[in-house]
Formats: sequence, structure tokens, C-alpha cells
Amino acid sequence: MKKAMLLLFIGSFSMVIAQNLKPTAVRMDSIRFDGDQFLGYDPFGFYYTIKNNVFSKVGTLDTIEYKNIPLGKITKVDLQNPLKIVLFYENFNTVVILDNQLNETQKINFSENVIPIVASAVGIASQNQLWIYNSMNQQLGLYDYLNNIYKTISVPFTESIKNYFSDFNTFHWVDNKNNWYACDIFGRITNNGKVPDFESIEIINKNQFVYSANGILIFQDLEKDQKTEIKIAEKSFKKFYYKDQILSIFTSEGITNYKIIIP
Repeated sequence: MKKAMLLLFIGSFSMVIAQNLKPTAVRMDSIRFDGDQFLGYDPFGFYYTIKNNVFSKVGTLDTIEYKNIPLGKITKVDLQNPLKIVLFYENFNTVVILDNQLNETQKINFSENVIPIVASAVGIASQNQLWIYNSMNQQLGLYDYLNNIYKTISVPFTESIKNYFSDFNTFHWVDNKNNWYACDIFGRITNNGKVPDFESIEIINKNQFVYSANGILIFQDLEKDQKTEIKIAEKSFKKFYYKDQILSIFTSEGITNYKIIIP
């Protein structure tokens, strides 16, 4: 009887501890930064920036740059594959793919495609494909950039896209009513739930995300119904970036990196 009571007490105590576990931020380092946008790091330690519409790859020893003035403003950069960096120029309906030395390997003008495409969201997908949200039909598609073949994979979206994020196998988006959806490469759409109002958001997985609101960083887990503020030293910041448990805070003074431990 005493043993059973002890086990019950230990189990209850463990559950209380688990319920009160919160993500913690441990400061790692900071760097001086001169740019308009901080875009993040790659697995090799390089970080990427935009200043005056010039895209830069910055290492400890040198910096390399890419600029394409005729295409105007860079709308979105996909850094998932450092050997195939995707730059999206929405105003000219064009994507540029760069190698790891920022040499242009391919330029795709969707206006020249056989199937009409007006891209308003772009990201790199698996099997030499790009995610394309085509605002012509309000549907998601995959574009094979080696063979210039486009196929629609989803039903029309019922609301416009407020924010989006993609990896090789999934396209995530939050619509203008804050509903969070995900679509796989076969066109299967999942409703992941509703997110709070946000200024910026980073998806961690299908249940977890970090977002900023009113200058505060918040971690939320929809499955566990938990919401927790992430305490950082910065009182204000321009933007944050999260990947692989590294939280980077972008301010006018530079970039501060934190190690985030998420329970």
C-alpha cells in the first residue's frame, strides 16, 4: 500500500513538473550588424542579410553579394538548401536560384509559363520543385524547375494568405482570419488550428510556434494548450528568427543569439 502511494505521489509530482516546464533562453553570443534585414543562418555558420536590396552571405573571413537591380525589391528568400538559395521577386513574377557562391544558376519568369502563373508565395520543395501559390486561381502548386512543368495540387484557398512558411515536404500558411493550415506535396490539407494575432511568427512543427506581439516573444503549443513568454534581454527588436533551437534577435545594434530549450 505504501509503495503504491509512493508511486502515485511520484507520478503526480512528475506531472506537475512537466506542466510547469517552460522554454528557456540562454544567451550565446552577439554580432554587429549593418543591414536592413537579417534572414538567418545556414548549417555551415554563414548568415544572410539584405541591405539596399543587395543580398549578402556573410562569413567570418569574407562576404559575397548578389544584386539584380532590374528585378526590383527582393520579396522573399528561402535558405533551406544553401546550395540552392531561392530569391523571389514578386513585382516581376520571377524567381532566381543561386548556388553557394551566390552565382545565378537559374532565372524563372512565371509570366512566360504555358499555364498562367501569378506567384504570390514561393518556397523550395523536394524533388527539384518549388512551392507556388498562384493568385490567378488561388491554388497551391508545384513547379518542376528543371523541366519547367507546373501542376496544381490543392483546392482554391478560401481566404488570402497572411503569412507563410515552407519546408521540403510541407507548405504552411496562416490566412487573414489567423487559421493555420498545412499542405503536403500530394495536396492533402490539414487545419492545425487558430493562432493569436501576431506581428511575426516562426513555425517550429505542426503544434508549436513562436510569435511576437506588442514587443513580446511568446512560445505556444496548441496540442498542450500552453502559452509562455520567452524572456530575453532586449526591450525592443526589429525582427526575430528561429531555427534548430537557435533564436536570433535583430535590433538596430546587431544580432543576439539565444539557445532555446523547449520542453
